[in-house]
Amino acid sequence: MQKPFEIADFVTLTPSASVETTTHGWRAKCLQRLIRLDLPVPTTVSLPAQTVRAIAAGQSIDTVALASEFGPQMLVSVRSSPENPEWGGPGTVLNVGMNDDMHAHLSNTHGSEAADALYLRFVQLYAIHVARLDPDMFQQDPGPGALELALDAYEEETDERFPQSPARQLGEVLRSMARAWEGTTARLLRQAKGAPADATLGLLVQEMALGIGPGLSGSGTIQFVDPVTGAAQVTGRFRGQSQGRKAAIEALYLTRDPRGASLQEADQRVFDQLCDYGAACRVKLREEMQIEFTIESGQVHVIDAVRVPRSSRATVRIAVALAEDKVISREDALLRVEPRAITELLHYQVDPRAPRDVLARGIAASPGAATGKIVFTAAAAQASAARDEPCILVRRETSPEDIRGMHAAVAVLTERGGMTSHAAVIARGLGLPCIVGCSEIELNARERQFRGPKGRIFREGDIVTLDGTNGEVLVGSAEMLAPALDDGFRTLLHWADLVRDIGIRANADTPDDARTALMFEADGIGLCRTEHMFFDEDRLTVMREMIFADSPEDRRASLERLLPMQRADFLTLFELMKGSPVNIRLFDPPLHEFLPHDREGMRELAEALDRPLSDVMRRCEALSEFNPMLGMRGVRLGITVPEIYDMQARAIFEATVEAKRRGAEIVPEIMIPLVSASREVELVKTRIDAVASTVRNETKSDFSYKLGVMVETPRSALRAGEIAEHAAFLSFGTNDLTQMTYGLSRDDAGRFMSTYVNQQVYGEDPFHILDVEGVGELLLMGAARGRGARPDITISVCGEHGGNPESIAFCRAAGFDYVSCSPFRVPVARLAAAHFALLAPRGRGTP
Repeated sequence: MQKPFEIADFVTLTPSASVETTTHGWRAKCLQRLIRLDLPVPTTVSLPAQTVRAIAAGQSIDTVALASEFGPQMLVSVRSSPENPEWGGPGTVLNVGMNDDMHAHLSNTHGSEAADALYLRFVQLYAIHVARLDPDMFQQDPGPGALELALDAYEEETDERFPQSPARQLGEVLRSMARAWEGTTARLLRQAKGAPADATLGLLVQEMALGIGPGLSGSGTIQFVDPVTGAAQVTGRFRGQSQGRKAAIEALYLTRDPRGASLQEADQRVFDQLCDYGAACRVKLREEMQIEFTIESGQVHVIDAVRVPRSSRATVRIAVALAEDKVISREDALLRVEPRAITELLHYQVDPRAPRDVLARGIAASPGAATGKIVFTAAAAQASAARDEPCILVRRETSPEDIRGMHAAVAVLTERGGMTSHAAVIARGLGLPCIVGCSEIELNARERQFRGPKGRIFREGDIVTLDGTNGEVLVGSAEMLAPALDDGFRTLLHWADLVRDIGIRANADTPDDARTALMFEADGIGLCRTEHMFFDEDRLTVMREMIFADSPEDRRASLERLLPMQRADFLTLFELMKGSPVNIRLFDPPLHEFLPHDREGMRELAEALDRPLSDVMRRCEALSEFNPMLGMRGVRLGITVPEIYDMQARAIFEATVEAKRRGAEIVPEIMIPLVSASREVELVKTRIDAVASTVRNETKSDFSYKLGVMVETPRSALRAGEIAEHAAFLSFGTNDLTQMTYGLSRDDAGRFMSTYVNQQVYGEDPFHILDVEGVGELLLMGAARGRGARPDITISVCGEHGGNPESIAFCRAAGFDYVSCSPFRVPVARLAAAHFALLAPRGRGTP
């Protein structure tokens, strides 16, 4: 005979009992806290993880002694209590201890119908989840004869009577739940939720509070905040149980409600008691709790309490309210809000309570949600916007020519692409919901339609909703939640600013971007990509004239027409930012991006330039490159076609002088892109210095500026020491640096990246999460060599990674001065920076 387990098998929960979350689980610890608050918790016994693991291994415990904790008429529930509530666990088994004697007793005290229903429910649970019998044999609905049918079915299937010993029932239930936790399926499910392989389970045995009786009786849950908005509000449910021959179950509202009867009206004393319990939990447990309770003839029992499930907007509002009421500290409030969670507050979101018809799924590239009519071209998007009709731009993949269409659309959907594809980057900058890499749709641009899964066809003008937060395309219109940029949101971020120790700037290409950056209180502009200013219709024509110019003089003549436009752009930025830093990247893209790619577009261009079509086609062909992103772009254009940078430098300096005259003094930062050699910086710096001297002489005004380098080639990181001698700052452009380090096209990598991540070739998509081992090594090396040559040099990151909390942690630990990200990611970055300042000391060197 196997010897019973001899260690401390279980402990009855009391205020002073030795109970720890790591051994007895979160629910046991929570119940002990409720007991310490003098809440009416039924007698509860906790089995620690070591005992549960021994039971799963086949060892026995003294269930007779355990049952004796509940007296001669034991009726209990068994609940799971893992260390972390997110890990799940076996479902609760109610009414353990029900047998013929208990049935007879309850028939006398509570009526036969109630006793039958309780016994039947337990028989069904026991047969299916403990004895593992066919569920189809135990689907009886409560009613005359149902209990007898269930008991007969059990006896027929097992060749024995339903167990009558409460101790045996309890032992079998404990064994079943312990083994279920150790099963392969359960292990895989909880590991998918982040649980370690050796995650442990505690079990709780709790006296049943039945919630039936002659007076006000029933069961329910109550909480004191709205789970979606976080507003103070009593919500929950209560199901009243009346006793007698015609027992009936009645759902009551909790508070007075014109729609029907309420618990508050039925018994104000009980309602006030529950409110007092909620207030006590809030103060003593320092959290908004959802209380599970039963009422027996007016007597309240608290069965359990859990942290109120909540949306991201509710999380922020609750944390701020608790801190303002001095229940928790500001620092604790900051740490309770996951940085990425506040993304949901910045945009419209699909209401999680509403039904949704999911058409297809892709990569959630830019958060938020929007509803609109499908369009397939930038021109159609602009036409739709002109009619005040919201539209969703659907493309195979976007290009710079689609910029105007993206501005006009309310959301963007692409069949191809990844997290750093053109569509994803621009959409995040604009704050547009965007889904990329949606391979479940098959686009037919010629027919202006796309085919979804199961052959569903959607044509131009059909209405869909894009949920860029979850990466889902929904059919038709969906119910929305408005952005939640309220006082709680602003208060939390102001608290974050008080503790963070790394700067957070925004990537802003237009005045609208700058206004968004200001709304989210960025520390300045860390990257202004000037090429996006040239895609407006009036400027695009001039750019094309410049590209087709036959001599430097003709190029300068064309650029003279762009000069006032650029100057106005920069002046608007400088005035908006009111002295905050503005970092302007000089022209970067290859010239072919400004030219048409099809014959029809070339014909229109030939007409606009009054040139033969053959000339236009030859020039377009001459400018084409096998790999344009590694060809004539960035600083290479600045050296071979220096008139472009000359014009931009003059526009910056003239705008600086005018801004100073208007009272907005600024020191502009000028950034040279795609540098790979220090001589490139010398050549550009010489010309920019000359332009600065000319503007100073012409305007009779002095000004300062900083010249720096965008480190986005591996060689510039390796030679950062030489480059730093000519630069006031080094800003790592991690998009291109990742692309060149890996030898991957960021626009094409999405086609196979999920396979690589699933097979653990890469831990994460390196275009989404900064690769700290490879690309990060280049950042550390470049920063160290740059500071070695020039200790006062400013080091930053301005690629898309700048908005990721993981990247901010790396940059902060490495001692970088700031990160820059899309305007709508600034709040996330501010909160993430505060988290790291609170959790880890500031570094300056190797993370």
